[in-house]
Amino acid sequence: MASFVIEGGHRLSGEIHPQGAKNEVLQIICATLLTAEEVTVNNIPDILDVNNLIQLLREMGVTVAKKGIDSYSFKAENVDLAYLESDEFLKKCSSLRGSVMLIGPMVARFGKALISKPGGDKIGRRRLDTHFVGIQNLGADFRYDEERGIYEITADRLQGSYMLLDEASVTGTANIVMAAVLAKGTTTIYNAACEPYVQQLCRLLNRMGAKISGIASNLLTIEGVEELHGTQHTVLPDMIEVGSFIGMAAMTKSEITIKNVSYENLGIIPESFRRLGIKLEQRGDDIYVPAQETYQIESFIDGSIMTIADATWPGLTPDLLSVMLVVATQAKGSVLIHQKMFESRLFFVDKLIDMGAQIILCDPHRAVVIGHNHGFKLRGARLTSPDIRAGIALLIAAMSAEGTSTISNIEQIDRGYQNIEGRLNAIGARITRI
Repeated sequence: MASFVIEGGHRLSGEIHPQGAKNEVLQIICATLLTAEEVTVNNIPDILDVNNLIQLLREMGVTVAKKGIDSYSFKAENVDLAYLESDEFLKKCSSLRGSVMLIGPMVARFGKALISKPGGDKIGRRRLDTHFVGIQNLGADFRYDEERGIYEITADRLQGSYMLLDEASVTGTANIVMAAVLAKGTTTIYNAACEPYVQQLCRLLNRMGAKISGIASNLLTIEGVEELHGTQHTVLPDMIEVGSFIGMAAMTKSEITIKNVSYENLGIIPESFRRLGIKLEQRGDDIYVPAQETYQIESFIDGSIMTIADATWPGLTPDLLSVMLVVATQAKGSVLIHQKMFESRLFFVDKLIDMGAQIILCDPHRAVVIGHNHGFKLRGARLTSPDIRAGIALLIAAMSAEGTSTISNIEQIDRGYQNIEGRLNAIGARITRI
């Protein structure tokens, strides 16, 4: 297993470019299965989860060609349906969370899908009910094979339906939308997720010939069509990386410019960092973060302690709460971090406490952070990355700490961040991969 050795206390300086959005590209790649024609996707990040999904499509019989440094074409003309029933395919699905989004396209186009329980981050329960119930509403039959531990989904022809989702799941909405575009009749999805990732997927599908209206709202209407055709698509910059770089600049008292961030798709993220006292400026489509010796957490108007909580879009994405928690450890003031969606995502705070942070873990969902105001630095430590987002948060902590830190299990970080040590070292970090 690989590790990072981080020499803390170095300031960053210069420009950094965010990669393509991981959460978007996993949906987009799955959507290429909906047509036999070629779909070209640009700005694909070179990260483990994405590369594993691309390789899985190759093994399914999809013709994949690398067109440029971050561009691939996908042509799902001759999908090997027999391979999709093999133990090898199902084993690979179980290690890749994004594989769950193969269900919608496969059932819609081929009438059948098999999938094992997908893996991914160890951050608590991540229910698949929304996916399954939504596709069942379109007329699919679900059967669980207990002996093999797999789900078998079949349908002669999906039928449009009205549905009210029990939760605004991003991947659940994506899966149902991909199934509905080839269903007969009209599908209405209420309480749909409306994150930029889902908006991008819907726009791609419309360019392929789908008829989706209500994009960017929580009420989607989809008129089914007979078939889709090829197109091109460019993935948005990763908003989680943008937020991570903002937090990194504040923690290390650095002046950096984050380039080409697609500011209009960042939602409440910039304002959430401003609530922690971090100064940042929009300059065209870039974000400039000046060097700050100190930053002070705001209070609410009535003087009560600031609460930062995740919420469905356009609320704050849960993927950034780990970063914001770390950033708060060096702020002036206190903040309550409320992670509503996943009950294991705050369990990395014990590692921050070992580094000298003042954090009270109230329960699996809430932590109170008492900021040091840079009065003293975190201490270097031996750390382990439990999931992608905690991994980048621990990396930020180590970069600001006094002394040397080692982070093991960095494969979790590699799942979501492209050549992170190379890009950060280029602007002044001291990170060695061993």
